[in-house]
Amino acid sequence: MSLFAGTGIVVKIVLFILLYFSVVSWAIIFFKLLQVHKANKDSDQFLNFFWQTKRFDAISAQIDRFANSPLSVLFSEGYSELKKVVEKGEDREDPHVLSTDLGGVENVARALRRATTSEITRLEKYLTFLATTGSTAPFIGLFGTVWGIMTSFKGIGETGSASLAVVAPGIAEALVATAIGLVAAIPAVMGYNHFQNRIKVLIAEMDNFSTEFLNIVQRSFAKK
Repeated sequence: MSLFAGTGIVVKIVLFILLYFSVVSWAIIFFKLLQVHKANKDSDQFLNFFWQTKRFDAISAQIDRFANSPLSVLFSEGYSELKKVVEKGEDREDPHVLSTDLGGVENVARALRRATTSEITRLEKYLTFLATTGSTAPFIGLFGTVWGIMTSFKGIGETGSASLAVVAPGIAEALVATAIGLVAAIPAVMGYNHFQNRIKVLIAEMDNFSTEFLNIVQRSFAKK
């Protein structure tokens, strides 16, 4: 705090900006930790329930139990589109057949792709801020340091003294900005990389589930 109080107005502004980046980054990190943990937990439970139940109508009736799972969203969208396609074919001889003239299976596949894209966007929300903090905070801190050193050298020129007692306090105050920049950037980069890896796993699970869902639809409803 004493170093902060002794800095100039420009360095103070830089430190306030870095403090904002740091606080928001930590808030995002805690939020994403909770969100991704719930998504993983509910997805595991939903998959177990899905393969044990094996009936789409029974799964749909209890889908609210897995509200945080992206897989439950994919199932809801896919099953909703499947029901629409089946209803369109009720006037034919076999209402359970998804014919190509209705685009049956392809309609379900498109619904699954839309849901996957929507869930990826939801899971990746706010990660851009972490990436921005990790890439820009050190440079913002460096700007504050450079400005502080410039001010220190200006003071040296005005006093005409370059002794350690004159130079050291100004340099120390200037380096605070770089230190705070690193403090803001390092957790943001670590959080960003961690969540990207966890989200990649969830995306792989969504792709696998979409493939399995379409296989079940084709085996159960589509024409051979």
